[in-house]
Amino acid sequence: MPAQTTSVDAWGIQRDWIDSDDRPQTVAPETIESLRAVIGRPPADLDERAPVVTRPGRELGLGRVEVTCEDGSEHVVEGRLPDDFPLGYHRLRTAGGIERRLVVSPGRCWQPERQTWGWAVQLYAARSAASWGIGDLADLRTLRTWTERCGGGFVLVNPLHAVAPTTPQEASPYLPATRRFRNPLYLRVDEVPGFSAGDVAAEEVRRVAAEPLVDRDAVWAVKRAALAAAYRRAGDDPVFTAWRAEHGAALEEFATWCALAEEHGPDWHAWPEGLRRPDGPAVAACRAAHDDRVAFHAWLQWQLDAQLRSASGDLTVLQDLPIGVSGGGADSWAWQDTLARGVTVGAPPDALNSLGQSWGSPPLVPWRLREAGYEPFIQSVRGTIAGAGGLRIDHVMGLFRLWWIPEGAGATDGAYVHYPSDDLLDIVALESHRAGAVVVGEDLGTVEPGVPEALAERGILSYKVLWFEEEDPADWPTAALATVTTHDLPTVAGLWTGSDADEQLAVTGMPEADVLDGRRGLLEKLGRDGLAEDATTADAVAAAYRQLARSRSLLLQLSLEDAVLEERRPNVPGTVERDNWRIPLPVPVDELEDSPAARLVRLVSEALAGR
Repeated sequence: MPAQTTSVDAWGIQRDWIDSDDRPQTVAPETIESLRAVIGRPPADLDERAPVVTRPGRELGLGRVEVTCEDGSEHVVEGRLPDDFPLGYHRLRTAGGIERRLVVSPGRCWQPERQTWGWAVQLYAARSAASWGIGDLADLRTLRTWTERCGGGFVLVNPLHAVAPTTPQEASPYLPATRRFRNPLYLRVDEVPGFSAGDVAAEEVRRVAAEPLVDRDAVWAVKRAALAAAYRRAGDDPVFTAWRAEHGAALEEFATWCALAEEHGPDWHAWPEGLRRPDGPAVAACRAAHDDRVAFHAWLQWQLDAQLRSASGDLTVLQDLPIGVSGGGADSWAWQDTLARGVTVGAPPDALNSLGQSWGSPPLVPWRLREAGYEPFIQSVRGTIAGAGGLRIDHVMGLFRLWWIPEGAGATDGAYVHYPSDDLLDIVALESHRAGAVVVGEDLGTVEPGVPEALAERGILSYKVLWFEEEDPADWPTAALATVTTHDLPTVAGLWTGSDADEQLAVTGMPEADVLDGRRGLLEKLGRDGLAEDATTADAVAAAYRQLARSRSLLLQLSLEDAVLEERRPNVPGTVERDNWRIPLPVPVDELEDSPAARLVRLVSEALAGR
């Protein structure tokens, strides 16, 4: 763990930093110059116009100000904000007539009162006899009801955000076109109003359902045709009209992008010049000319909202917020003036990947994010929480600093750029408070000083992974989500049999010594309590989760891959040829209660009940 954070320049770039092995590093001068050119200098008066993010009882430091609250009420504040001041997003006016956004946060996220266990599931992989080749929201409902019957309290799902409505479909849930809206691939089509069995050939459904891997392109072709037919019958529902009006400009903008992407391709940079800005007259003309198609894409979001709420019920479903979006997608089109060009975000070499990682997402420019009133971040957090009651923030360190990699450079040739973390964390706390949503921060990898303390102050649960922790799970903190592994790490079965290490050697450029040393280290953690060399895979899984069940952490996360003895992890970071994000569970989700998964549920339930 780094001992201290070094100075940050006027562009937010950190020149000197400490890597995951506690070694000091210095950023190359050419990298700094490249990033400075991309970031640019903020306006001299930005601090006078940027949002004020604060909490009740704190000094504003602006003298006498007039505040118009969200509900329309007017207040005069001089100096300290009253302890009972309304939370929310307001407007203030200074004595000099400057208007600014005022964000009043409770400063802490909502947290559950007692410990519970739940599943981590890659929803696309959780197929059933009734789903069309990909796990869907009805399959999530099946998992939720079984979890409730077994006494579980939550389900954590992969990001469900939308990608371009074209083919090839983006496979990675962590490179969506938007972080505000969802992917219609997850709709259970035969539960959509207006659906008729005659709209789709039964043999086509059987074909995509029988594929050994999730074939998103084939699934989307079948679902898109059936959904379009259902919309033609049921799209004029007045309830939809009201819902669409309620969601306003953001929904219209996204639906317009979808319609344009269908016609011109998934990357807006390649569109006709007049369509490259959402506020241009050519876009308005296209929206009018393609009104019905725009309405169709908005209607899909209405159906997704309804099915997710039905799938979630009263159980907490934690949705995953990716660190960024596709550079050619809907959000980058909408907020292109706020995003950096010519760079991508990633991570330097660490325990997850000794070669470093580049994730393909353009970062938000910190000062431009402030200038935009934090609106891109607010909408992304709110859109991800909506309808489910929980949030996992992928790479939560990105709210403090992000590893920027100049275009054409390797993942090791980047630099950290800092963000206004206090403001961003308080915005997360406000959205959590409003939604009654638990928040987990995935704080793996290279963590700078102060991050754990800042997360704890806001009530954001940390992320404790058996494969990474040296301490016994019994000593892990209460304010955490505890798990054995993640989607980027070996399953217990893959570790135990050695197949995961074999695959890493086959599909990555990682040195053999790194892979084998990593496996040995994980096996030592797995065998803490003693595990015979000839133990079965099921015994190895049980050994791992007996350790996990000793944790007092609020959330105990069980992996469905581990539960059904799957050897393949969902994703091997840094690979493109491997079948990442396409591997279905070997047991249908509607048969889990009669599978090895039931054994894992009993093990954890009995351990918790025995305390």
